[in-house]
Amino acid sequence: MTASLTAVAYLGATILFILSLGGLSNPETSRRGNLYGIVGMTIAVIATVLGPRVSAAGIPWIVAAMVAGGAVGLYAARVVKMTQMPELVALMHSLVGLAACLVGFASYIDTSIAYTGAEKAIHEIEIYLGILIGAVTFSGSVIAFGKLSGKIGGRPVLLPGRHWINLAGLLAVIWYGRAFVHAPSIEAGMTPLIVMTVISLLFGIHMVMAIGGADMPVVVSMLNSYSGWAAAATGFMLSNDLLIVTGALVGSSGAILSYIMCRAMNRNFIAVIAGGFGTGEGAPAAKGGAQPAGEVAPVTAPETAELLREAKNVIIVPGYGMAVAQAQHTVYEITRHLREKGVNVRFGIHPVAGRMPGHMNVLLAEAKVPYDIVLEMDELNGDFPDTDVAMVIGANDIVNPAAQDDPSSPIAGMPVLEVWKAKTSIVMKRSMASGYAGVDNPLFYKDNNRMLFGDAKKMLDEVLVSLKA
Repeated sequence: MTASLTAVAYLGATILFILSLGGLSNPETSRRGNLYGIVGMTIAVIATVLGPRVSAAGIPWIVAAMVAGGAVGLYAARVVKMTQMPELVALMHSLVGLAACLVGFASYIDTSIAYTGAEKAIHEIEIYLGILIGAVTFSGSVIAFGKLSGKIGGRPVLLPGRHWINLAGLLAVIWYGRAFVHAPSIEAGMTPLIVMTVISLLFGIHMVMAIGGADMPVVVSMLNSYSGWAAAATGFMLSNDLLIVTGALVGSSGAILSYIMCRAMNRNFIAVIAGGFGTGEGAPAAKGGAQPAGEVAPVTAPETAELLREAKNVIIVPGYGMAVAQAQHTVYEITRHLREKGVNVRFGIHPVAGRMPGHMNVLLAEAKVPYDIVLEMDELNGDFPDTDVAMVIGANDIVNPAAQDDPSSPIAGMPVLEVWKAKTSIVMKRSMASGYAGVDNPLFYKDNNRMLFGDAKKMLDEVLVSLKA
């Protein structure tokens, strides 16, 4: 394949990637968006393998690597549960960062192309920045994987003088960058490059360890952005236009998503990086602030079914607990039964419900819940006063009235779904443990609230049986 034909193939792949991003922005077009992405990536891989920069001797190695990688990806797609998708995404981000580091070192020691003068300096800056971004992405994503999978606690680890530590690391990276660019030989430049890589790896660990569990949805989108810039840096190192464009698309879209997530949580992006709030899932309620008072009113599954049967308007708010219990299919059966009886059932989705953006939307789409009744928080928050039953399934922080009523609360100012304004709210939880932010929820003690304790899947199965009885 000639260079011009490869360029045309890259252009077509780029257009398909842009169409893929556009399709993924809406649940109804997400399948088509995925198809565009698959076709675009297939074209890009074929054009690269058959392009002028790959020799015939290297093709068997590339094919073997693709088969191995494809087998791992296929295995992961078949065995990873929907509840594990956030940590899988974080792990995939780490691989992008690792690839950027490896390509950077390989490009530096590659002597097949002789760079001189300004061209040499620019190439070395590309390598330095590419490894820097890749190392931060790799180590930060590994820590995010550990936090999301529960292998590392969700509580933020805030070292004394952590901002000064970060500043010292930044100054060291700049100093070694100067030494790297002015190194007289590859051997001399390898030392500052390795030192910078170690500092970047430590910074990635420090940065994500300082972020609390409640801010993990922002971390996922932030690392998505970092992985995009790492890919773009790899493209500069390899002089590959497609990698540059694709990386820029992923990096910019991830940055925009991070901004949206921060707005949804009333958080400042810099504040998240500096160290977010939050404890591990199921932690005891946080001390300080106005403590909820009163007694909870438990409810049984048959009583819940009776409330749903008599309702005309129902809003269901899913959370991570629904994902853990794999209850989305039972939720769909309940929804279908109620709609057949003339009940107006809708779903309220908070932007940060679950462990990553869009987690709840994917679960509901998997269960074939109609797209038109799955609404964002802003679309139906004003409808709760006219709602007969608001049913919260495994969510906590996103329905916490303390965000509006308690200025001293760690989540004060965070936009939440105002389920307590419904005539009756039903919260499904295993226990009275606090949510991922480690903040107690006054909703549980309100007069119009009922608590349905137990595994969400088991309780919803009982509700469905009672509805059909």
